[in-house]
Amino acid sequence: MTTISRRGFCRALAGAGAVAQMSATARGEEKAQTIKLGVIGCGWYGMVNVRAAFKAGGVEVVAVCDVDSEHLRVAAEEVAKLQGRPPRTFKHYEELLQVEGLNAVIIATPPQWHALQFIAAVGRKLDVYCEKPLAYDVRECRAMVDAARASGRIVQVGFQRRQSPAFQAVRDYLREGKAGRLICAEAAIHYTAGVKDPSPQTPPASLDWDLWCGPAPLIPYSPQVGHKSWRLEQTTGHGHLVDWGIHLIDAARMILGADEPRSVSATGGLYALKGRITTPDVLTAHFDFDGCPLTWRHRIWGATEYAPEVSNGIFFYGDQQTVFVTDNRWVVIPKGKNAERQEHTVKADAGTLHVAEFLNAVRTRQAPGCPIEEGAKSTVAVKLAMIAYETGRRVDWDAAAQSVGDNKEAAARLLRPYRAPWKHPFEA
Repeated sequence: MTTISRRGFCRALAGAGAVAQMSATARGEEKAQTIKLGVIGCGWYGMVNVRAAFKAGGVEVVAVCDVDSEHLRVAAEEVAKLQGRPPRTFKHYEELLQVEGLNAVIIATPPQWHALQFIAAVGRKLDVYCEKPLAYDVRECRAMVDAARASGRIVQVGFQRRQSPAFQAVRDYLREGKAGRLICAEAAIHYTAGVKDPSPQTPPASLDWDLWCGPAPLIPYSPQVGHKSWRLEQTTGHGHLVDWGIHLIDAARMILGADEPRSVSATGGLYALKGRITTPDVLTAHFDFDGCPLTWRHRIWGATEYAPEVSNGIFFYGDQQTVFVTDNRWVVIPKGKNAERQEHTVKADAGTLHVAEFLNAVRTRQAPGCPIEEGAKSTVAVKLAMIAYETGRRVDWDAAAQSVGDNKEAAARLLRPYRAPWKHPFEA
């Protein structure tokens, strides 16, 4: 049976209304409080965030930056159409950060660049919307948290699913105890990865590949490690769990009210796509969160899903009910042989809501829904899982000490040394 509960219906209306209200508020305050934005990394998702900002209202994109001149040209043309005047364009983010009158920046570069750009931005007293994962390594996360706290700036990390009425409804439902005592949870995002040509070749003339790699190792260019596809490359995106799965790890943490995991173990491998990608195409990770352990699974190859309706989402297993949630839908499966499932469909423009929440926080100086500390905790969790996978050992994590104890192999992977001339902010 498919139903929409009164609460779910109200949440859907609230989600749609929030964007409209924020847009109306922004329009009413536009003359006094137009937020002047800079965009660092204006390819695919950078421009998704820009469109969300214009939809929320009350912004002017005054500058855009990218190491690919074609990205820069296309983005500048689109921004000019959206706001009636072109932004300034830059290849180097340091120059963009010097623009007079800038209020905030969107950082949507690959993860190996996040820490340096973020720390420089808050150092300039700018508010920051930073895409996930927060950083490439665990020590970068700590340096970024410290820099943000010292600056007092507003930070929103791009975990848009925190705005989903479905995830919010499940959080409330479980906290009210309706599923009983939670025993464990399982999350997965299975899909078939589209793999491009992995053979080394000359980068596009518009792309400064050396600068794109930046503080990460300088690897040979191929379409499979370039724009978008870098997500499955070990030295940049660090794989499916870190790139896409992190959304569900963060959502599960939000729902459970969980902190960082006490330990993480992981196993998997490259079984179908070996030689084409450099991160596991099959992975299982177990996160020992206090109160409710979570198991992650992914498979990014293979035939059509047996049950595609649950190939992307989280199961919460209580002693009275099981609850499944995905972006726009949540399902309650009660105990009992003939118990009827309760399905709720609720939709919202989560991406726009998340950017709108950031813009509202910039105006009001009130903390947004995913501040730097929350973004760091979810990033640390998935990074520990990849360390466990790469070392073949369980990683025990002391969150207070930010330590893996006497696990020397894991400790060595908490920080990846930067390629010269860049310097790691945790060591600087």
